[in-house]
Amino acid sequence: MVRAFIADSLPGERSALRLLLQDLKMQVIGEAPDWMSALEFAPECRPNLLLVDRSLLPANPSPAISAFRAACPNPVVIILIAQLDPQKQPALWFGADAFISKNEPPDRVAQRLLDATKGISIDHHPNSAASR
Repeated sequence: MVRAFIADSLPGERSALRLLLQDLKMQVIGEAPDWMSALEFAPECRPNLLLVDRSLLPANPSPAISAFRAACPNPVVIILIAQLDPQKQPALWFGADAFISKNEPPDRVAQRLLDATKGISIDHHPNSAASR
């Protein structure tokens, strides 16, 4: 099962993402309302998927994503964006695996999540790190 961690400042958006992930048979193992909390708590949860709202990351996301990868090296990192904006796409160049627009229809978001996570191999042992 894909183990997901959600970082978004809006409780309603975290709730919607949680429901969507559960519908996709993915397990939400943690949530954070800000980047510092995500960086602190996500590694303890050992996710193999991180969904993070772009607004939580600094203007140059490279150090933030690198810090996350140093603490938690295995997850697929997906940046959630409010709209397609050329200034937000560089997150992909700074270590993210994909981006998904929050404005896409739910079925399209679901398909993009499935596409992004199909490369995750699941480690069923609870005390060992998942790898992709």
